[in-house]
Amino acid sequence: MANIASARKRARQAVKQNAHNSSLRSRLRTAIKAVRKAVATGDKAAAAARFQASTSVIDSIADKNIIHKNAAARHKSRLAAAVKGMA
Repeated sequence: MANIASARKRARQAVKQNAHNSSLRSRLRTAIKAVRKAVATGDKAAAAARFQASTSVIDSIADKNIIHKNAAARHKSRLAAAVKGMA
């Protein structure tokens, strides 16, 4: 444990920020899984709707630097390809 007051405060803040970032990463993974699940069911309209919703989640999390912007673009590209590739 830190001895200096500012270091103790920084440690408290780090715990709080880590919890917040973890919840955002969880939202990201949930959004991606929702699109994958919709693609697996075969309903293209539902998959497209889920993809539209998950795109905004992915972008907002990338804007907050929780994931890199290129990683966000990669996720969106793969999801778009999966939706587009549906029969």
